[in-house]
Formats: sequence, structure tokens, C-alpha cells
Amino acid sequence: MLNRRYLLMAGVFGAVATRLSWGTSPARAAETFPVTHTDAEWHKLLSADQFEILRNQGTERPFTSELLHEERKGNFACAGCDQDAFLSSTKFDSGTGWPSFWAPIEHAVATERDTSFGMVRDAVHCTRCGGHLGHVFDDGPKPTGLRYCMNGVALKFHTVSA
Repeated sequence: MLNRRYLLMAGVFGAVATRLSWGTSPARAAETFPVTHTDAEWHKLLSADQFEILRNQGTERPFTSELLHEERKGNFACAGCDQDAFLSSTKFDSGTGWPSFWAPIEHAVATERDTSFGMVRDAVHCTRCGGHLGHVFDDGPKPTGLRYCMNGVALKFHTVSA
């Protein structure tokens, strides 16, 4: 028989279990990067939205990024350290609401398993500062078959001369 105490305890344990699944994966927490800052320094360098996504592995709402429809020739760089991560020639419209690419610049990003929110996926982070950029999925176009689904607020766009 269900009673209030049982429901309250189930809710508390569920909330604790969910909270423990959020945040940095153990492998990434132990990784070191060429660019490092304290949380206070990151707060000064980044907007509140950028901090939440890059440092706390957040996700921006779909269809809100200014970079979603960016079609000029250039590079998409990590907003945390300005390392180029994706070429505009690899960008495509995935219809998901986030800027998507079929390949990163070599050695610019790395991945780790992300099991937050009850899902199993591969999180993508910058190899220079460790900032969370988004996730990669295996439903992208040729030639790689991959879809790097990035948070636009975690990226900066730099035009390149023709």
C-alpha cells in the first residue's frame, strides 16, 4: 500500500540519484588541460550561459543559437579558450536546433561517455580548456556518419578570408 512516507522517500532518493548523475564524468575530472582557470576566473571570462554550458555541462535551448544559421566561411572556436574546433565546410543543417558538424578539426575535441539524465551518449569537450561543447551522435551525413551537435553559446565564429 502506498502512503505519503513511501512517496516522499522515493522522491528524495530519486532526486539524490538524479543529482549524482549530473556533472563531470570521473575520467574528465582527472584530465588536465593546457588552459586552466579557477571557477572565479571562469565566471569573469564567460557569460553566465557560457559558464553553465562550458564548465557545468549544461545545454542551451534548441533554436536559440545565433550560430545556428551561420553560413559564412570560417572557423567555429571554443568560447572558453578560442581554440578552433570546427570548419564551416563541415557544418550542416541537422534540423535539431543546434549547430551541427560532421567532423571536428583534428585533435581539437575529445569525447567521453555521458550517462546523465538516464541516457548514454558521448559528450564532446575542447582539448585545450576542457570546456563542454555538446554531444556527438552516429546519425550524421557522409563522409563520417557523425553529427557533432554543439551548443552555440559554447562556440565563437571567426571568418576566414577567401
